[in-house]
Amino acid sequence: MNKSLTEVLERAHSWPEEARDELEHLALEIEAELSQGAYRATPEEWKGINRGLRDAAKGNFASAAEVEATFAKYRG
Repeated sequence: MNKSLTEVLERAHSWPEEARDELEHLALEIEAELSQGAYRATPEEWKGINRGLRDAAKGNFASAAEVEATFAKYRG
């Protein structure tokens, strides 16, 4: 294990319980993905991927203002 990872894991012991729970959840997700091998997109995800590729091929991209509005919506 590299030094940076070791250090952050040591500091995590002092994090609030909610943050420790989130770290545990993320670590378990990573571990599950590693054990499954290659990721397989769902049919619904493929639809979204293909829609995005078609839009990109047509030059349909979000404007800077649209991107900022979306981020602002989720920042709270």
